[in-house]
Amino acid sequence: MSRSVVILGAAGRDFHNFNVVFRNDPNYRVLAFTAAQIPDIAGRRYPSALAGPLYPDGIAILEERALDALLQKQPVDEVVFAYSDVPHMEVMHLASLVLARGADFVLLGPRRTQLVATRPVISVGAVRTGCGKSSVTRKLCELAGELNLHPVVVRHPMPYGDLARQAVQRFASYEDLDRHQCTIEEREEYEPLLDEKQIVYAGVDYQEILRQAQAEADILIWDGGNNDLPFFHPDVHIVLLDPHRPGHERLYFPGESNLLSADIAIIAKSDSAMPEDIAAVRRSIAQLRPHAEVILGRSELLMEQPEAIRGKRVLVVEDGPSLTHGGMAFGAATLAARREGAAQILDPRPYAQGASAQVYQDYPHLENVLPAMGYGAEQMADLQASINAVPCDLVLFATPSDLSRLLTIKHPSLRVRYGYADGGSPTLAQVLRPRLQALCEERGRSL
Repeated sequence: MSRSVVILGAAGRDFHNFNVVFRNDPNYRVLAFTAAQIPDIAGRRYPSALAGPLYPDGIAILEERALDALLQKQPVDEVVFAYSDVPHMEVMHLASLVLARGADFVLLGPRRTQLVATRPVISVGAVRTGCGKSSVTRKLCELAGELNLHPVVVRHPMPYGDLARQAVQRFASYEDLDRHQCTIEEREEYEPLLDEKQIVYAGVDYQEILRQAQAEADILIWDGGNNDLPFFHPDVHIVLLDPHRPGHERLYFPGESNLLSADIAIIAKSDSAMPEDIAAVRRSIAQLRPHAEVILGRSELLMEQPEAIRGKRVLVVEDGPSLTHGGMAFGAATLAARREGAAQILDPRPYAQGASAQVYQDYPHLENVLPAMGYGAEQMADLQASINAVPCDLVLFATPSDLSRLLTIKHPSLRVRYGYADGGSPTLAQVLRPRLQALCEERGRSL
């Protein structure tokens, strides 16, 4: 008899684990997915077109809070945990519930879930959401180009719409973003790469994504989401740590596993962190992954008119996921406002509307900052209304996506972007070039 399975997820790792481990195995019967972290992704079905012939009716996607009732309603043999950036304690609370109901609690490892590419793979991961992975990915594309290598970026999944239509997504232009009806969160990841003429793949079915992406690449760059492990087996695994959150590298799943497997560890944001916090992160690397090569990285703030900030009452709008399940209290816009002499950083909470107001209930650590939450049309409308309600002189947007293309804002606004820069020696190029040389020679190509 087949073993019955429930997969706990957040519209990403859960679907991938199903596709590569369970989809075509008659020894298992997946009863349901559950959904957490991301709004409005439950209540759908994983479609039969993706689920395969063993699941002609697809698979239900339920709210995670329905898990206990589901376990008590019918016998479940295994509950597979499959999402990221979760405190170790929370993971074990879920494990305790599952064990109390008689089922196995399962964590699938890379040996069963990572796909093997025919091209070299450099993966970019982190110990927490919001460490600055995207800017490192862009830097890697630049370095690959300098070595006459054509990179293709494959992004961790963000399938929040029609899953069957999102099975394989290839982005080469802003028109592709519109065609795929991308949310703010998706655009934040894709737009900066498209601005630099990079091809990006994402979607749901990473076996097919890999087949297509490696056909047009000299090298694949895996751009991870949250602090998840790569879906592709990496030849070089780069992991970012955040000295603004020292100690978190030991406290969150599966970020600690990322660090324990890192080839290169980048201490990000070293230009704005306290020396003692950088030292604490260095100690963690030395204890958990002493053989990793350590690089200091900086996040350079990029603005066209920084003088416009001085003396202004400012509303800062930061990257949403970094502030919510990433646990950060501020981001690049806050740093820019402080550095450039804003008269005041306003508290947006009294003016927040709808879904934006709910964010402050769900994440009470947030104060003088508005997260750019836009997983759907309703959230985007609430975000726009909240911004326009704040009596500010200037809105500072520090979202990787250009929100002025998506929202109608009545206030003057300024976009704050950031890029990766080396903070000392060795540099990322110095550490990476010999590794790339060896990988290319191994596959019969010289740089």
